[in-house]
Amino acid sequence: MTDVPLERARRRRARLGVDVLASLNLVGTLVKYLSLALALPLFVALIYSESPWPWVASAAAGVGFGALLELVTRGRHRVGVREGFLVVALTWLLAAALGAISLLLSGEDQYARPLDAYFEAMSGFTTTGATVATDVRDLPHSVLIWRQFSQWLGGMGIIVLFLAVLPRLRVGGRQMFESELPGPELELSTRIQDTARRLWLLYVGLSIAQIVALTGLGWTGVDERMNLFEAVAHTFSTMPTGGFSTQVRSVEEFAAASQWVIALFMVLAGANFALTYRALLRRQPSVFVRDEEFRLYIGLLTLGSLALFVELLARDLFAGEAAVRHAVFQAVSMMTTTGLVSADFNLWGLLAAVVLVALMFFGGSAGSTAGSVKVIRHLLLGRIFRRELDLTIHPELVSRVRYNGRPVQGHILRAVQSFVMLYVGLFAVGTFLLVADAARVGLDLRLIDAVGAAATTLGNVGPAFGFAGPMGSFEPFSDVSTGVMVVLMWAGRLEIIPVAVLLTRSYWRN
Repeated sequence: MTDVPLERARRRRARLGVDVLASLNLVGTLVKYLSLALALPLFVALIYSESPWPWVASAAAGVGFGALLELVTRGRHRVGVREGFLVVALTWLLAAALGAISLLLSGEDQYARPLDAYFEAMSGFTTTGATVATDVRDLPHSVLIWRQFSQWLGGMGIIVLFLAVLPRLRVGGRQMFESELPGPELELSTRIQDTARRLWLLYVGLSIAQIVALTGLGWTGVDERMNLFEAVAHTFSTMPTGGFSTQVRSVEEFAAASQWVIALFMVLAGANFALTYRALLRRQPSVFVRDEEFRLYIGLLTLGSLALFVELLARDLFAGEAAVRHAVFQAVSMMTTTGLVSADFNLWGLLAAVVLVALMFFGGSAGSTAGSVKVIRHLLLGRIFRRELDLTIHPELVSRVRYNGRPVQGHILRAVQSFVMLYVGLFAVGTFLLVADAARVGLDLRLIDAVGAAATTLGNVGPAFGFAGPMGSFEPFSDVSTGVMVVLMWAGRLEIIPVAVLLTRSYWRN
């Protein structure tokens, strides 16, 4: 009899520390509702007299899978902090799978291979914008709009969308929200759903504003190529800092005025949405000036633009307004991790390539739709380094790292340092794997090309260099390299930590 309590205690100790069934049940709900997004490409297919069945079948498969997963895992479950990590990671993987099924069923030769279709879908939902398509002109309108729309959904985050519409996500919602939103920390209201709704409404409002601005340029004859379809498609790429385009040569196909409008909205998309909300909706524009991260963000954009401008003039590639426009556009596009291009920067030389790669590593602001390291982390790292120099000279000095005048807690500084170390380490491993695999299969891949491919996929930027450059495609990479870049996109969008946590033994134990 005395052995029974001991056995029960042993079983409790052996029990998993994470409620897998609760996580899967919630993932099923998310996938089920995400499948409803396929109504948009279905609608476009009907308008352009294209086959609707790929979208009907994909939606049915998604809803059916989600409902089945809910059914087999039903019960009294609790989604807490640990479960939030698993839910976020699995949701992104399954969202990409749903997108890949849609592309496969579309019957397009460019997505005939499952791995290529999954790469394209993952690139969309992670707002990377890297593509394996060799000629998007051959794609139906419904496929084009689904590529663009997948970015828009991933921009503010699938999790944030469902936080706003599904009351059941109240429990554990804060952890999931913080895991999904880019950046180390974002001030949240007491009710996470209220915050999510405000940011989502701002996101939708800015998207509508960009569509109206671009469409207006088309209707007035300023840009004859900018019709409603193109305006919507490129807004779906700009606001989430995505990068997919409906044109082979990206936005180079459009007038200068359209490129300036897109550049402006890229700057807004790369800024902290909480600041933008206060500035626009609460009429407090001074918050931009007071925020140290935003000032550094604008400063880096300006320096990057100036460096590219000087390089373009020195190499006699562009002059006058065109030189300013292309320099500003590419600096903004790469730093905000949007990845749209106004010219083929493959032809700009090595110095320009180095500047663009550096901008890839800066990224946008915390609380934005941008990827990469984020400006605030660079700001805090600089201040940590400065503090260490001061302590070296004056060991007795008591110094605190401050942000916007307030001291930053030690655990946040440690988290920033850990993230940057993981980011650089994963980038180095990714670059090595791409180089090694290229040598294995005999692919002509220069070191700068491998560096660009690893940086652009991990940072969710989009174009790289060489054959994977702004006017090229990632199609020549082998299956192994394609798989490596899928992992980089996934881990980069989730900011590495939630993925790394899943690989620890302590996560799965009490």
